[in-house]
Amino acid sequence: MTGDKKDIIRQKMLEHQNEARIVRKIVLIISIILIFVFALIGGGGYLYIQSALKPVDPDSKVKKKVEIPIGSSVSGIGERLEKNGIIKDAKVFKYYVKFKNESGFMAGIYELSPSMDIQEIVDRLKTGKVLAEASFKITIPEGKQLKEIAAIMAKATNQDETQVFNQLNDKEFIKELMNKYPDLLTSDILNPQIKYPLEGYLFPATYPFYKPNPTVEEMVNAMLNKSQHVLADYIERGKKEKNLTVHQLLTMASLIEEEATEQADRKRIASVFYNRIEKGMMLQTDPTVLYAQGKHKERVVYKDLEVDSPYNTYKHTGLPPGPIANAGRVSLEAAVDPEESDFYYFLATSDGKVIFTKTLEEHNKEKAKHITNKK
Repeated sequence: MTGDKKDIIRQKMLEHQNEARIVRKIVLIISIILIFVFALIGGGGYLYIQSALKPVDPDSKVKKKVEIPIGSSVSGIGERLEKNGIIKDAKVFKYYVKFKNESGFMAGIYELSPSMDIQEIVDRLKTGKVLAEASFKITIPEGKQLKEIAAIMAKATNQDETQVFNQLNDKEFIKELMNKYPDLLTSDILNPQIKYPLEGYLFPATYPFYKPNPTVEEMVNAMLNKSQHVLADYIERGKKEKNLTVHQLLTMASLIEEEATEQADRKRIASVFYNRIEKGMMLQTDPTVLYAQGKHKERVVYKDLEVDSPYNTYKHTGLPPGPIANAGRVSLEAAVDPEESDFYYFLATSDGKVIFTKTLEEHNKEKAKHITNKK
């Protein structure tokens, strides 16, 4: 190789080395700039969040009345608080509540101050320490059906019972509620065999209202919020332990609720239902027959058992299409955690006791003793 060619090669190698050094310098400079920018953004973001968690004005003596309407979401509550100058940022409030897994906020008119930090505000909203007393309260007892609940709502707010009931079954109204509560109100409630989509979904409780004559929508939102909050744990357990959907859980719980007396062991009643389902037997529970007929009566007679309805568990195996009433916590607990037993029959006596038996022969003997011979 001649000297000239060697010089040319050496020159090109030097040029490549210089180019590589320049590229490395550029990459290093860009990296430093990016790290610096991210540090500024991250640090700024961290400082902003820390600031947003603190009181808007620690020295403020101002107290503001803030109304939290029934059915308010966390986002909605945050927006109201920010609008009233109680917190700095509604989004920070929302993510703080989610991060801390806070829930159970109560509607009402609160007296709040810009001097309060977010945790103080959260605690106040959870304890329900309100400025104003409720205008009135609506109590929905356990074991009530949708028609009865509509009557309670109508009476409390001086509305027409038929109109209230019709709204509770209005298709557009149901769709709006399904969009708002997608995890609670699933497509199961649209089964054409179901009598009333919201049956069993309005949780039994006492509901305070802070303005006169709330709308049907406001009352229903309050009840569905309560259902969603109470059912959260039961839904998870029902799915894990019994492979139940939320609709099946509420259906089973409603059967337990309607069959139980004050003295009854709901968990043992639940065991009978599950035992019969597992064996492919019909549930043969009287309350489903009465629900199919739209009646309330003390005793079911043989003629009643012939009613042609998907709710008639004397004609169809498995659970009925949907709940037949609302169920309380005790019945929900029994539905997800039934007693382990080998009972397949039970009988409620006139004095409120429930007799459990293993065979049809034993059941018929008890029936003759406590019912047939006492007629």
